[in-house]
Amino acid sequence: MSSPPRIPSPSRTPPLSPRAKSHSKQPSVQNVPATPSRLREAVAMSPEDDHIPAESNGQSSKTSGAPSILDPSTSDATTADTTFSTRKDSRNAQGFVQEPASMDENERTRLLQSYHDPRICGLKDCNHGTFSPRAPSIRSYTNSSMNDYGFGGARPYYHTRDTSRSLLGGSVVDSLAGTKNSSTTAWLASKHGIKSQGWMYLRYYFPFLKWITQYRMSWLQGDLIAALTMASFYIPMSLSYASNLAHIPPVNGLYAFVFNPIVYAFLGTCPQMVVGPEAAGSLLVGQVVRSWIESGRSDDDNNVLNAQIAGVVTSIAGAVILLAGLTRLGFLDSVLSRPFLRGFVSAIGFVILIDQALPELGLRAHKVSHASSWEKLVFIVKKAHKAHKLTAAVSFGSFAIIMVFREAKRRLQPRYPSVAYFPDRFLVVVGSAILACQCGWDKQGLELLGDVKAGGGSGIPFHWPFRNSHVKHIDTALGTSVLIALLGFFESSVAAKSLGEGTSGLKGMTLSANREMIALGTANVLGGCFMALPAFGGYGRSKVNAATGGTTPMGSILLSLISLFCVCFLLPYFYWIPKGVLSAMVSVVAYSLIEEAPHDIKFFFKIRGWGELALMSIIFLATIFYSFSVGIALGISLSLLAVVKHAAKPRIQILGRIEGQPNRFENAEHYPETIEHVEGCLIVKIPEPLTFANTGDLRTRLRRLEHYGTNLAHPSLPQVRHEDNNKNIIFDVHGVTSIDGSGTQVLAEIVKSYVDKGTRVIFCRLQRRKGKVYQRFEDSGIVEMCGGWQHFVSSVDEALKMAEVEDLTGYLEERTRQQR
Repeated sequence: MSSPPRIPSPSRTPPLSPRAKSHSKQPSVQNVPATPSRLREAVAMSPEDDHIPAESNGQSSKTSGAPSILDPSTSDATTADTTFSTRKDSRNAQGFVQEPASMDENERTRLLQSYHDPRICGLKDCNHGTFSPRAPSIRSYTNSSMNDYGFGGARPYYHTRDTSRSLLGGSVVDSLAGTKNSSTTAWLASKHGIKSQGWMYLRYYFPFLKWITQYRMSWLQGDLIAALTMASFYIPMSLSYASNLAHIPPVNGLYAFVFNPIVYAFLGTCPQMVVGPEAAGSLLVGQVVRSWIESGRSDDDNNVLNAQIAGVVTSIAGAVILLAGLTRLGFLDSVLSRPFLRGFVSAIGFVILIDQALPELGLRAHKVSHASSWEKLVFIVKKAHKAHKLTAAVSFGSFAIIMVFREAKRRLQPRYPSVAYFPDRFLVVVGSAILACQCGWDKQGLELLGDVKAGGGSGIPFHWPFRNSHVKHIDTALGTSVLIALLGFFESSVAAKSLGEGTSGLKGMTLSANREMIALGTANVLGGCFMALPAFGGYGRSKVNAATGGTTPMGSILLSLISLFCVCFLLPYFYWIPKGVLSAMVSVVAYSLIEEAPHDIKFFFKIRGWGELALMSIIFLATIFYSFSVGIALGISLSLLAVVKHAAKPRIQILGRIEGQPNRFENAEHYPETIEHVEGCLIVKIPEPLTFANTGDLRTRLRRLEHYGTNLAHPSLPQVRHEDNNKNIIFDVHGVTSIDGSGTQVLAEIVKSYVDKGTRVIFCRLQRRKGKVYQRFEDSGIVEMCGGWQHFVSSVDEALKMAEVEDLTGYLEERTRQQR
């Protein structure tokens, strides 16, 4: 089938100005394969170039009117120098570019002299400055290249977007549709001889099947030591989180280490990450329990109901993050800004320190138990002289010992890595329990942990959290659960990114934010059914796991088994643990939440980030002086407003010609002293996709460019830009890689308003005519309103030539009419 005849466009009319005449003589071109270096500028092309037939066997094709890429005078920062070429009659002609053939000696000499110029080097078959010539390119979609060389690539002629794939996922649709309408993934798998595609998808979504087949017994020792070390640290910590922060029975904190790590080991994508309860999530659960107690629907002694409320909060948080993972919202960890997180986490650390100071001092504080942190601090200062001396000595002594060992480990670990194995916190807990038992501290007024029993008596009770009787709990816990999910996923994401895919030698363990959400959500939904605390990946805990020998998810499985053993056999031995010691361990964690804040504050002061500092201060002060709910509401609202403001602001630019370089155009607002404006033309660059979010203000900003030639001027200024300089509107839309329906509608209205008042509209550097953006332009009537596809050209310089030619043609036609 022959290619369609080429329709001449005004851009290819012989130019009438001396500037345009320099482009009239063109070198011959030949077909060469499209390598990545040659395609880097090829995306900028004129839509009509899609009809240029490809020449074969080294024959030249004439492209009159296109600037030569060997001529430096035709260089343009916004213009591509290569042109896509496709043949309608051949499947094997895809991926080709038309480039100039070898030139004569003078031109080659000139090329060698200027090979440092990025517009030239990399666009030719040159070998200057190298020790070996460039490797030859291979045609993209031939069977031999696909099987022998393994370049991969997209499936040919697969350009349509299947709605079912976006809803159900490619793996499900491929299994249902077979190979007839298979995706690029299925096509590549078939090409490369991967027969069991179902097993391929199964191993991806269940990473346990991937790492367990690679597991070596030599890794078991490190995983077991890491699990024992983690258990000695964090089992007592989980008891303190539950009793001191969440206000539920201590054993429910231990349940989070029974279920969540083993579920994550099956579904998680970060081999060395360990999930478990955290101080922030536990404190937020305690806020929900406290609000329930304040309303009179529960009391401090109703452990069963309080544990059920905690299970509802955990399950809702898990369901939220699970749903987010299934709908592929893994990018949500970027919604909350760093200043918000730092301010909120620092406030949580401060609140925990104040809350734990009360049991550490042995003060009875029923009157201020539900007050703000500031009121509690005032109460502590006034009542410090009434503190219980033995309780304060045991609590602050434990805190001091843990902090000394913590600092010693930090200093010694670079030289002696084995110090990380020393279980200092476990020894503090065991030693204090032994001393309390032998010395009879409980008879001297020291408060002990007491009997630790499961909520349902023996074993681990199951309680379905989404029953009808808990609807009232769900209404109370929903907002807090969403925040727990966001904070937990953010911390897990930070830990996963810092640990990466591990150093154990496992192959094919790739991190995925969406699969992390599914793993964490499933673990918390299951944990909520057993009234456990919310559990997510912790950065510090995971680093300890990696430092003590943990290399694979087997460490998490062993940690769950150790925790289960403790629940079944060791609960009676927890009786003698002093509550002040558990509070001291929580205070150490709270201190670690605060200690990073000065570094961030110093950094933002250094870069003069006053907005970030203000956001941190507002969240911190609101949380301290009022409540968590106020701090949370302010922080999330301000963060979302910042995101919406950034997304809704169109970043359009006015372009001007660089002085002394007539074919290069840059942002006229950056360096106005080196920019020359083009008479009679307004050149507007749109460097981003157009959506409903950023097109609402597009018309206003374009009007500001028409009136003032800049977006920096205040709209109270009278119009200073002459109307004659807006007769031609040139849109550089190279950055518009996509456009939605709302953006198309707004742009169509803008173009129509220009055309109605006699302004010429030209688009340049739009993607090829087969692209969805051009199709939207065509379907909405923008192409027709502009004057046809002739007004879609490949460069700003070509658009200026078209405007010049059409202005001159209109002038001559008007003179001819007048003479008649």
